[in-house]
Amino acid sequence: MEELRSLSPARKAKLTPAEAREYFRAGQVLPTAGISAGYAQANLMIVPQELAFDFLLFAQRNPKSCPILGVLEAGEVTSELLAGGDIHTDVPLYFVYENGMKVAETTSLHEYWRDDLVTFIVGCSFTFESALMDEGIRVAHIDQDVNVPMYKTNRRSSSAGSLSGPMVVSMRPIPASQVADAVRITSRYPAVHGAPVHIGNPEELGIQDLSRPDFGDAVQIPEGSIPVFWACGVTPQAAVMESRPALAIGHAPGHMLITDARDSRYQVP
Repeated sequence: MEELRSLSPARKAKLTPAEAREYFRAGQVLPTAGISAGYAQANLMIVPQELAFDFLLFAQRNPKSCPILGVLEAGEVTSELLAGGDIHTDVPLYFVYENGMKVAETTSLHEYWRDDLVTFIVGCSFTFESALMDEGIRVAHIDQDVNVPMYKTNRRSSSAGSLSGPMVVSMRPIPASQVADAVRITSRYPAVHGAPVHIGNPEELGIQDLSRPDFGDAVQIPEGSIPVFWACGVTPQAAVMESRPALAIGHAPGHMLITDARDSRYQVP
């Protein structure tokens, strides 16, 4: 199998979700922004059944950060969102947490799987990036071939049961003349974080240095561009780090589940 990393951006964009997941199933690791254009990407949070209600309530109370696209019942490993796919293997990289500490990074969950694990599929802002680019708005991390920068903020998520933590945001620099368009476009995708939660001064979110993201990679901010921040589906992992449940599994930030659902499925008029 050829190296996914070696493919041109245009070739990556044309991969079907099944083709992309085949690369990941084979153990290839790459951030997924720009892959399988036109198809929704998703965050993951996998927890024991005893924690599932707390997480569902956490998501319900924090819909900007945790918009639920689907839930797999305890022990299930596939759904209509990834027809023929396998939640064990079809994400490029997983993070495994025990008592809030990351104990493993792995390309397969077979070693860690239990029949009581419940999988939550959470909307991802990569889903609306094709819509931004179709309107002539450049996406810096795709142009620069790096992972999207993500930051913990001073905004607290609404707690639920045993879960609490800060909101995490993703950042995309947008030319000042196109910020209003970016807000308009992304607001039509509420199931994948929707409109930005903040525009401009990062210090208002408690972010002191954009060149040092908590997750992902820093991007160069072109002259005349403004940092724009969207709620991010890594927020549940920040809650796991703070709340310290015995076990939780997530995707490596920026390394998403590519689903078979079209972006348009989550677009509202």
